[in-house]
Order: sequence, then C-alpha cells, then structure tokens
Amino acid sequence: MALLRQWGLTLGKWAGRSEVQVQKDSGDPALAQVRAAAASGDWSAVREVLEARPESEDRTELLWAVGDTAGVERWITGVLEAEPEAALPRLVAGIRHISWAWEARTSARAEHVSREQFEVFHARLRTAEEWLYEVAEREPRWISPWYGLQITGRGLQVGQATARSRFEAAVRRNPRHLGAHQQQLQQVCKKWGGSHEEMHAFARAAALGAPGGALLGQLVAVAHIEQWLSLDGGADYAYMMRSEVKDSLHEAAEHSYRHPDFVRHGAWNQVLNSFAMAFSLAGERGAARACFEATEGRATEFPWSYMNGSHPAAAYRTQRSATGL
Repeated sequence: MALLRQWGLTLGKWAGRSEVQVQKDSGDPALAQVRAAAASGDWSAVREVLEARPESEDRTELLWAVGDTAGVERWITGVLEAEPEAALPRLVAGIRHISWAWEARTSARAEHVSREQFEVFHARLRTAEEWLYEVAEREPRWISPWYGLQITGRGLQVGQATARSRFEAAVRRNPRHLGAHQQQLQQVCKKWGGSHEEMHAFARAAALGAPGGALLGQLVAVAHIEQWLSLDGGADYAYMMRSEVKDSLHEAAEHSYRHPDFVRHGAWNQVLNSFAMAFSLAGERGAARACFEATEGRATEFPWSYMNGSHPAAAYRTQRSATGL
C-alpha cells in the first residue's frame, strides 16, 4: 500500500466508477508520430523517430508500430533500393513482413486457416527472416532483429533448440528485455511444444533472477494464466486457488511491482494488469484490488483478451468489480 502512495495514487479512487479505457500501447507520444509517418510513406520522418530511440533504450514498440501499418511493404522497397547498405530499412522491412504474414494467416485456429493462407504466411515469414539476419550481421549489437527472429521462428516452427538460441542471442544484448522473455515464455508453453513445468521454471528463474523492481516479474503471473487457460472448466479455477500458486504470485509481486525500485516505464501497466488478472483468478481480492487501483481504469488488451477476446475491457471491469471497486 505504501508503494501505491509513492505513485501518488489514492486508495479507493476508482471505487464506484465503471469507465474503463483499453490501453493499446505504452502511451509513448513517439508512437503516434511514427505511425503517422509510416502511413504516409514518409521514410525520413520514420527514420528520424527510430534513430532518436537507440537500441539500448528498446525501440521494439516503435518498430512494431511501423510494422503494423498497412502499406509499408509497398514503399519500403524503394528505400531498400536507395539505401543498399543501411540496416534500419531492412529492419523495418523484416518487422513489417512479420505483421503482414499474420495478416494473411489471421488469428483463426489452424484448422480454419486454408492451405493458401499458410503458404503466404510462411513465405512472408521466410522473407522477414532474410531481412532480419542481414540486419543482425550488419549491426551485431542490436537486439531488435533477434526479437523479431523469435517470433518468425515460432511461426515457422524452427524447434525448441533453435528458438532457445535466438532468445539467448537477444538477451546477450539486453538481459532484461521483457519482450524477448515474453516470446520465450510462449515458446516453452505446452501449446507450443514445451511443458507447464518448463514454463514455470523459466518464468520464476527470469523473474527472481532480475533486479528488484524489474518488469520480468510479469512472467510468473502470465505462466499461471497460461496454465489456467489450458485447463478445462472447474480444473482451471481449482489450479489457481492452490496455495503454491498464490505464494508464487506474491513472491513475484514482492520482487516486481511491490518493490521500491519499480518505476512506471515501458510495459509497467501491462505488468500490473497481468497481476490483477492472476490475483483475481486466484481469489486474492486484496492483492487484485491494489493492482486495479494502480492501473487507474486503464486495461491492457493482454492478458484480458484471454478472458474476452472481443471486449477485454469487459473482462477487466467484471474482475475489478469483484474486488469491490
């Protein structure tokens, strides 16, 4: 509670309020700027924003804002031809081809995706890999290409050994990179060929091995949510109510957002939303309530889309209400 007061929050501030805003990104003002530049095909403006954010400060969110913008695949070709030695346009091309690949595949279950869709999906991912490997060779200190290769690798099913090597390449460049750890957590999930045991071991080691206040504590909450999601009705909630699950969540919380060194930067709000959901599912109303209060009504699409893919805000609101807010 003292930590919440350090943040300047008043407990109970959101009591009785029903408004919930879905926060689609970190709120970085540079995101809107780079999206607008990408949509208009203004490479000079895109480059200016990206170069102002060095790799050491993690520009993956900015890169994904460009990559998720329709039409980039058309104008980036001219940039590549005009700047044959430059790494940054190749990085943008690689990231765009990842998003473009998933646009072709869609988010449907595999049995509902056509053979033609899969062919386009894989072809675009292979092109993305070519660009990203080129960038990794030209800029060996950059983490962004390796983060992208973690995602292409899962789509192309490169296997656990190759996926692990890509993750290790990423964290050699940035040991506390949340995105790289999130991708590896998904890789070792049971649904992607791993196991619950491997997933929890990875999450706990990464979270508790990081300095106090690090965002990596989120991994523990997400790992429990992933196992909850994998279980049938009844067994899912019984799992979350186990004492060892609750203890695990509190241990990670103490080392993460409850730690005095925790600061609001990057994906801090997604971390709190993840703990809010996990504590809610575990029946830890007090802990969940503190997280909800700290988010100030700002829900993040992940992980609430696991509860309600169409309306993550509705899932957030329902669980928040259950805490008495």
